[in-house]
Amino acid sequence: MGVPKRSPSIRVVATAAIAIGVLAVAPVAIAGRGGGKHGGGTTTGGGSLAVAMVSDLNHNASPNWGDTIRFNVSTTATTEPHVNLACSQNGVVVYGAATGYYASYPWPWTQNMTLSSGSWTGGPASCTATLSAYSGTSVTTLATLNFSVAG
Repeated sequence: MGVPKRSPSIRVVATAAIAIGVLAVAPVAIAGRGGGKHGGGTTTGGGSLAVAMVSDLNHNASPNWGDTIRFNVSTTATTEPHVNLACSQNGVVVYGAATGYYASYPWPWTQNMTLSSGSWTGGPASCTATLSAYSGTSVTTLATLNFSVAG
């Protein structure tokens, strides 16, 4: 008997789950910082992404600690775009999330991200969102968005 073949979407889900686990366990420095409140995104021409407020606790239309956000994603490079988000304070990752932004994504509730964690109990943070396309074991970055979260 051979090993059953796994579909590409199962590999993507497994990769995303591993990425979440790594971000939760191993703090790493975030290299690219900058942008304004909603940041300026960079792109390889494969897509764009922007912060969208889901829950704005202080009603200022900008991401703050404790708010819930999601991303407006646009790309023609893939039918299954993924976003990875990492937020850091003083170079230490305090929040990480990864999710898919397509209709058949099995965990659509993860598209809403609450900006807090056990490691991030308050204060401002620098965040980087990365829009990616997966093909087998290859990952292509389509766009990045750097933004600040107020405390």
